[in-house]
Amino acid sequence: MKPGKRRDRHAHAPLRVWKRRPRIRPGTHPGTLIPPEGAQAPARLTLIRFSRDSLEERSVSIDEAVDAVVPGKVAWIDVEGLDARVLTRLGERFGLHPLALEDAMNVPQRPKAERYEKHYFLILHMLRMVHGELTDEQISVFFGEGWVITLQERIEGDTFDAVRAAIRHGRGRTREAGADYLAYLLLDSVVDAYFPLVELLSERTGDLEQEAVTATASTACLIEIQQTRHDLLALRRAVWPVREEIGALIRDESGLIAAETRLFLRDAYDHAVQALELVESLRETGTSVMEVYLSAQNQRLNEVMKVLTVMATLFIPLTFIASIYGMNFESMPELHWRFGYAWALGLMAATAGGLILFFRRKGWW
Repeated sequence: MKPGKRRDRHAHAPLRVWKRRPRIRPGTHPGTLIPPEGAQAPARLTLIRFSRDSLEERSVSIDEAVDAVVPGKVAWIDVEGLDARVLTRLGERFGLHPLALEDAMNVPQRPKAERYEKHYFLILHMLRMVHGELTDEQISVFFGEGWVITLQERIEGDTFDAVRAAIRHGRGRTREAGADYLAYLLLDSVVDAYFPLVELLSERTGDLEQEAVTATASTACLIEIQQTRHDLLALRRAVWPVREEIGALIRDESGLIAAETRLFLRDAYDHAVQALELVESLRETGTSVMEVYLSAQNQRLNEVMKVLTVMATLFIPLTFIASIYGMNFESMPELHWRFGYAWALGLMAATAGGLILFFRRKGWW
């Protein structure tokens, strides 16, 4: 990353601050589905239905989606865009709890895992870097016996391409296990997507640390440092609850999660802990970079003040001499002297030279 490009991009750009909050009107009845501002509707539905020997993948309507569950197969219904009508139909068909549907619609929510009688409800945050800016999208995952439903805020792609490829090519246990294993793959893909962001922010932090100590570091560098710290904070907010979320799934004692799937969840838990440790380390580094930048700025300011102080100190005695000979007293000895003017200038030059020599010996010049 070149410092010049960073300065050009942020020279007049305000600092981006994350302030997305769920909006529920006071007095709203629990379970009411109110689309958020900017929600993309109508939603786009994709069905992937598979077993060990068969695979079906196509776009479907809501009427086809509610009849997607077939005995002996796993149905994955991916909904892109928040549409209250679609969520209501899916909730009626699969017995999704109204409070869970409300959390899925009222974004963003804190990542969590909740178990209901016949299904599990997960909230994840999918973070991606788009045009140099960190974007956050809530992913809601419902899964039960033989089915998985994912709800995405926007129709702009996701991090599930590796899961889709694994299903299409039958890699590992993907098409042999149940819906709980598919839910694990989706969760793990979201967690694994944090690592490229951590690496990118790590490189950015290293570049900023080098730029912070250069003489060309400007306010644009400070804005970039603060923006990186905001991005790291957003990443931490997404990763920290995921660790607790996966831990709750590992401790599950219902029949919705197989014992073998819990072993894979342990691996996802390790990934979440590793990502969290990296983020915490980067946050400390970001704080250090800010301190380095401020220290470098103070050092440069001290250098400027030292130069100005030396120059002012040089002119103080010269001003004193000029003020003495600027007085209009008739009895001044040098007032009518032929060499008085040369004497005054010479005295000023000698005084200035003596001060410069003194400053050089002291290391101030």
